Amino acid sequence: MAKMVLLAQYLSINANALAEYCNKAELSVEVEEKDITSYASLGWKEVLGGLKSAELACEFKQDFAATKLDSIMWPLLGTVVPFEVRADQAAVGASNPKYTGSILIKGWNPLEGSVGDDASAKMSFPTSGVVTRAVA
Repeated sequence: MAKMVLLAQYLSINANALAEYCNKAELSVEVEEKDITSYASLGWKEVLGGLKSAELACEFKQDFAATKLDSIMWPLLGTVVPFEVRADQAAVGASNPKYTGSILIKGWNPLEGSVGDDASAKMSFPTSGVVTRAVA
């Protein structure tokens, strides 16, 4: 089994490559569980998959300078924008698939932390519509 250490994830939000600000990106995808149990199930629960949903969770290292992270993310608040994430910044391929779709920028935490902490922002964005996986 191949093993991998994440050293150079790629993250793009609204066509902005944000890897220089990001130290964690997680894409989680799930399907609703719909109970279709009937008396014919003989006492066993039966389920089918329902609606799919996903979430992109990121941890950013904040930068307030002009044209940097805060000035990129702040105007996106409340909008649905495209995203792309992959395990490595290398070219997309069979061993480095890309996951793309759209996310709702439902919030932005420009300031977070305590005395002595690094200026970081932990955010989660729900997807809107289809998330795709591609190797080319």
